[in-house]
Amino acid sequence: MTVQQDTLANGVRIVSEHMPGLQSAAIGIWVTAGARHERIEQNGIAHFLEHMAFKGTSRRSALQIAEAIEDVGGYINAYTSREVTAYYARVLQNDVPLALDVISDIVLNPVFDPREIEIERGVILQEIGQAHDTPDDIIFDWLQEESYRGQPLGRTILGPAERVGAFSRADLAGFVAEQYRPGQLILAAAGAVDHDALVRGAESLLGHLEARPALAVAPARFTGGETRRMKALEQAHFALALEGPGYRDDALYVAQVYSSALGGGMSSRLFQEIRETRGLCYTIFAQTGAYDDTGTTTIYAGTSAEQIGELAEITIDEMKRAARDMSPEEVARARAQMKAGLLMGLESPSGRAERLARMVQIWDRVPPLEETIARIDAVTTGDVREFAEDVAGTAPAALALYGPIEAAPTLAELQERRAA
Repeated sequence: MTVQQDTLANGVRIVSEHMPGLQSAAIGIWVTAGARHERIEQNGIAHFLEHMAFKGTSRRSALQIAEAIEDVGGYINAYTSREVTAYYARVLQNDVPLALDVISDIVLNPVFDPREIEIERGVILQEIGQAHDTPDDIIFDWLQEESYRGQPLGRTILGPAERVGAFSRADLAGFVAEQYRPGQLILAAAGAVDHDALVRGAESLLGHLEARPALAVAPARFTGGETRRMKALEQAHFALALEGPGYRDDALYVAQVYSSALGGGMSSRLFQEIRETRGLCYTIFAQTGAYDDTGTTTIYAGTSAEQIGELAEITIDEMKRAARDMSPEEVARARAQMKAGLLMGLESPSGRAERLARMVQIWDRVPPLEETIARIDAVTTGDVREFAEDVAGTAPAALALYGPIEAAPTLAELQERRAA
């Protein structure tokens, strides 16, 4: 498999990977403009734009967009994150030019029909309502807000209902004009693709865009903090975030191994001690997330009102214990899980295209898989114990609690337990 990369004169980046033996391809445009790039009055607009992309362009109606891809047996979709908005499709080999044309069209030529805006506004307001009705979903928005209080990175991707309810056609067009610059577009494809043909297609469809420098993004600062939301739910929901490395920091690999060993699977410490041995919860996990200049290690669990205090205290104790006695066997298992997850995820063109776009976003190049695996293999037990000591002891923390949480400890009380 061969990764090839080019950049048009205006800054559009093109990256592809040919996968022999396949008859299909994944192709998309990743725009480095997500929720983090919004001003406070724009919060939710990147996600709104994602919805509007399929609602008609100057060349195609909403139905024609769907039919163009589905008539050839493909599918098309999009998503918004805090740092990226992606528009992508999966099609057969001969239909790659068609997919590129459709995706370029929806990114560059949306008409923002007022009637369609109102329809999608209603859809998104329903989506916001659904998120608020899903405790183990909304709690992560509140945790993010406490982790990066008063900053774009701390705001919800969906945006508050009052802002979504007020966005105008001019607001949507203004964000596109402001953020969808050539240097922020990454065209990525994997599978049965011809890179040279992809470059020619990109030049034809995207090469006319005027080169403009990307806008600066304010650096993030992990603030920490606590939010407690009382509600008569069946479960008390607990989410704890500790400051971690960003995705350009070599320590990210250590953080990922640590979170996997701590709470990444059925053999992990939190799962074994809190669920299997004590029966305090059904769901508990730890994970590491990273952004351009910051990151978090997050622990989540749902339990009963009576057991929330015990669960929180044992979680802190297990974090502290990991700093003392994390074993080489646990670290080796976590490394194996990371490598397997990476390689399994790349067995599809969609997974490959996603990785290509993300690597170009982060590094402006695609590191060989061997390089990534070597970085994972280089993580030692000593590295993980040292990282665990920082997480358990001094890393800034944020806490979100939701449900019947009267008996839950405060963040200050958990900090005292960390320090003891």
